[in-house]
Amino acid sequence: MASHQIQGRRIDLPVEIRDATACAAMYLVRADAARAVIAYSGLDVTEVLPGKALCTLMFADYRDSDLDSYHEFGVAFLVRPPDAGPPPRRSLRAGLTDLRTAGSGVFVHWLPVDQVFTMAAGREIWGFPKELADIDLRLSSPYKRCVVRRDGRLVLDILIRPGLPVPPRQVVPLHAYTQLDGVTRRTTWTMRPSGVRARPGGALIRLGNHPIAKELSELGLPKHALLTATIAHLRMSFGPAV
Repeated sequence: MASHQIQGRRIDLPVEIRDATACAAMYLVRADAARAVIAYSGLDVTEVLPGKALCTLMFADYRDSDLDSYHEFGVAFLVRPPDAGPPPRRSLRAGLTDLRTAGSGVFVHWLPVDQVFTMAAGREIWGFPKELADIDLRLSSPYKRCVVRRDGRLVLDILIRPGLPVPPRQVVPLHAYTQLDGVTRRTTWTMRPSGVRARPGGALIRLGNHPIAKELSELGLPKHALLTATIAHLRMSFGPAV
């Protein structure tokens, strides 16, 4: 069993998230703009439609985990595996199917959290680009809201409207790619969601004046979301990074 010493604590792999609530909004964005944002990673976005990439904004309340309890926000892009051949002709359905079957991966571009321990663990174990931020989550009503501030500046304020219940899907492994200190890593993880709701559209965004907000603006946000989803109860398992 692999293990890591983080701030004097032993963390064994796989790391387990036993209870969390998560929300996500997916957007079709210009592929050239997305490529510019993640150029430092050496990875290429998946074009789910010609000239279009998939960007996901997510936020989560981790209530019970091996890394303690904390809030998290993320900006991620659907990407092609580094060893993939020439890009095929795409359709939106094919791109999303690839994600469910681990044929594509998710590149985590920005991942602020509100607790020091999970920041240190995320960076040292997997190379996740975690940094401290003020993350205000309001999840008690059907309307889920997240306000993120970094260095005293507003990044964004996002509201996700309730969707319709979705039957649970088969659990499959997914690949999360990260790049930190010049090293690109891949982490395999699994999700076991319950209480899932989804709908087309369903997100409202207000951007602030932080540099990340500027990046999102250059991608074309705020705009109509392709899809939003909420997960009332989420369990996850993270293996080692390669």
